[in-house]
Amino acid sequence: MTRILYTLSGSDHERPFSPHSWKVVMALAHKGLDFIEKPTAFTAIPALENGLSKTVPILRDGEKLVSDSFDIALYLEQTYPDRATLFGGEGGQALSRFIERFSQSIVHPAVTAIAVSDIHDMLADEDQRYFRSSREALLGRTLEEMRTGREIAIAAFAPKLEPLRQMLKYQPFIGGEGPLFADYILFGALQWMRITAGADVFKPGDPVSSWFERCLDLHQGLGRRVTAA
Repeated sequence: MTRILYTLSGSDHERPFSPHSWKVVMALAHKGLDFIEKPTAFTAIPALENGLSKTVPILRDGEKLVSDSFDIALYLEQTYPDRATLFGGEGGQALSRFIERFSQSIVHPAVTAIAVSDIHDMLADEDQRYFRSSREALLGRTLEEMRTGREIAIAAFAPKLEPLRQMLKYQPFIGGEGPLFADYILFGALQWMRITAGADVFKPGDPVSSWFERCLDLHQGLGRRVTAA
């Protein structure tokens, strides 16, 4: 059985960057499940799997199709219970929902403020037109205006992760002694910024930076297979 994961990339398909796709890449590796990754351009996503979803990731596991990163994680946990757990039970699933909301509401907008113009520059022409139109409508600012505020956004980024910084005084991962899907959610956001913008947002010795480096090393350094911008 061939397992396929559709992810997001720009013109260089060797540099998939979607935070949501990276969550699932790490989750599949955590479960020890082989898969073929198929990086896809923004404008090609609607044609995937007969229009199943407007966004990636999309997982095809044999005849089963699942979209949405959290739904995919739940599917993997339920379908492969004999493999390493992504949640460690209902409490871990609830924790992951909280981390997901924190990441989506606090971290993702902060990464967007830093990286949105860099993402545009990574895209092919057709995707650049789509991306500029959709993001400028969403943000209410041009990409050029966003670029002028980049250094301010970089300086403001690290304090937003103070709760994680404080928690890491007690344990090496959000999941405790080892990673869970909650770690992969937040890792995906920082990996997105690392690949697209390469912004240096942490001071030397920052516990959050150390945690991110540990995550990059997981699963034989899977996160490092794509170099920073």
